[in-house]
Formats: sequence, C-alpha cells, structure tokens
Amino acid sequence: MTGSRNALAALLCLVLCLVPAGCGQAGPFPEGSTMARIRDRGVLVVGIKFDQPMFGYKDPATGRIIGFDAEIARLVARDLTGSERNIRFVETVTRERENFISQGIVDLVIATYSITPARARLVTFTDPYYYAGQDLLIRAGDTRIRGVADLDGRTVCTAIGSTSADRLRAEVSGARLEIVDTYSVCVPALLSGRVDALSTDDTILLGLQAQHPDALRLVGKPFGREPYGIGVRKDDLVFRDHLNGLIARWLAGGEWERAYRDTIGVSGATSESSKPSAR
Repeated sequence: MTGSRNALAALLCLVLCLVPAGCGQAGPFPEGSTMARIRDRGVLVVGIKFDQPMFGYKDPATGRIIGFDAEIARLVARDLTGSERNIRFVETVTRERENFISQGIVDLVIATYSITPARARLVTFTDPYYYAGQDLLIRAGDTRIRGVADLDGRTVCTAIGSTSADRLRAEVSGARLEIVDTYSVCVPALLSGRVDALSTDDTILLGLQAQHPDALRLVGKPFGREPYGIGVRKDDLVFRDHLNGLIARWLAGGEWERAYRDTIGVSGATSESSKPSAR
C-alpha cells in the first residue's frame, strides 16, 4: 500500500511539473499584473545584447546566452515562472531598447541599460543592480592615449543611443566620434587602426579585451559612473516594485555575488565598486 501511495505521489509531481510554473515558487501575484501574466504564459521574454562578453553574449559554439545580465534574467525567470529555464532571450541593441519595451516585444530589458532622465521618460527603471565606469579600449602598443583628455583630434568608436557618446562629447569636444549599432563593430575598426579607441563601460570593454588579450588593452582610468537598471513598460510600477524586491533579496542573499563570480569575476575583476548597497 505504501508503495502505491509513493507511486501516486511521484505521478502527481510529474503532472504538476508539466504545467507552466508548476515546479517552483512562482506567485501568487496580483491578478492582472505583469508578473501574473508571465507566470500564466510560463515564459519570460527578455531583451538582452548578444555581443557583449561577460554581460550578454551568444556563445557561437552552443548558442547559449551567457554573462552577468543573462544570469540576472534567469533569476527573474525563476521567480516568475518557477524555473530559470523558462526564458526566451531576444537580441536588443542599444537603440532599440525603449522600442522593444513600449511595443511589448519583450517583458523587460536587461542589457547594460544605464539609467538616465531621458530614458526614464520612455520606460520605467528598477533600482540599480550594477554600477560601471566609462573607460577606453585601445591597441596594446598605443602609448599616446593615457586618458580621456588624449582623445582630442582622435577617432573614438561607440554605440548609437548610448550614454557613452554623450559623456565623450562633454569631456572632450575635439574627439571625432564614430557611432555604430553595436560595440562589436568597433573592435575590428580598432584592430585595423581605422579608429583610435573604443569607449563605453569598463566591464563591457573588459569582456571585449579578453577576446584579444595580446592586441588590445584597457586604459584603466574610468570617468563617470553608470547605474544599470532593468527596464520595464512605462509606469508599470507594480512590476518595478516587485523587481526591486528581487534585487534587494539577491544582494542580501548571495545570488548577486554568485552571478558576478561566475561571469565578470572570471576575468579577475572584483565587485566592490560595481555592487549596489543592499536596501
């Protein structure tokens, strides 16, 4: 009799696991909320970059999306659907982030998304989950560029729609900016000598430099501080508040540190300046 009961319990567990969010702790969420809609759908749709090592990168060998932003997204999926595997990543370049959110193409964007007043007029941001500083990536043998002031009269590559371009214009008006869709386009231009530097957030540059360790180097003099937030549909405050609660929980409970260690931390970088304070 005991064996029959055990078999019945195992069968019931299997049936529940076949139902979206049936295995895990998704919900309960307020009726009609974005969280409830995602839970009922059973899949979280995330806008992320595919070309930024250590943050959002599509591994050409496996097709898996890896990096710190990807791990944060998987933590959200685990909370909303019961499993980190219930996730679909949509490539979202810098200039399309607001559009993808407002048009409902994605549920949220986690894509090295700096929080700015201009962007906050179009989308709603969570509290910062990461802090970065802007820096310069140059050719390993270039001794002329020692800091941002040395960019005067030189060509610098960065991405359209990024805060990096705005800060460069403010810091060194004499720099010639080459604005492209994605930072990965800047790398061959830098290697070939067509541009003199690539500028964006230091941890993004660290990932790009790791792909060409003998040819490129980081200047290592960050200027400015960039808070990254999760972007959601404008005025979806219930969803934002729920995500803020998750971020606070990850910071206090060790999930944030584990995500950092397994991605950015592999490079030898430390999290002291990047980790927000737990609230």
